[in-house]
Amino acid sequence: MTKIKLAMFDLDGTLYDTSMSNFYSYKEAIFRLCGHEIDKSFFVEKCFSRNYKSFLPDLGVGENDIKAVHDMKIELYNSFLDTITVNEKLIHIARLLKADGVSLAVVTTGSAVNTRQILDHFGHRDLFDLLVTQETVCAAKPDPAGYIYAMDHFKADPDECIIFEDSEVGIESALPCKTGLMKIMKF
Repeated sequence: MTKIKLAMFDLDGTLYDTSMSNFYSYKEAIFRLCGHEIDKSFFVEKCFSRNYKSFLPDLGVGENDIKAVHDMKIELYNSFLDTITVNEKLIHIARLLKADGVSLAVVTTGSAVNTRQILDHFGHRDLFDLLVTQETVCAAKPDPAGYIYAMDHFKADPDECIIFEDSEVGIESALPCKTGLMKIMKF
């Protein structure tokens, strides 16, 4: 059996439950810039784990306001870090893999700023060897670009990798990378 060389982790919903931090920061940004409220259950069910460009129109944000709302969300995000919960079991697995010499990467559609804020807030930044964010690659999940980028960075073949994901979009992004014995874990 091939030894695992690289473990790749989705951030939102997998390593951390960030649904409320994302909801509250988008809620505040949309209210400030567009003047209306958004529904929490709709956001969690239909928007979470998707790229902002695809779901902000569903929340009533006009095409001309999408970037401004997203930029403000990034600025506000730090105020809601205490609403995030850590998936302690998965962090424990990551630490065990790291101790065994496996390289660890976060592959997320989230921004680099918010990703670093979360990892710093919980003291996990040094655990990961690579952060692949929306700024790293030109296509968001379900495109496999983030996972391919991480595998190329570590010169890892698919059968030397394991991916931890929680959403259908994330799993869809991992599937084109799967050959042979590659493992995709829905967590």
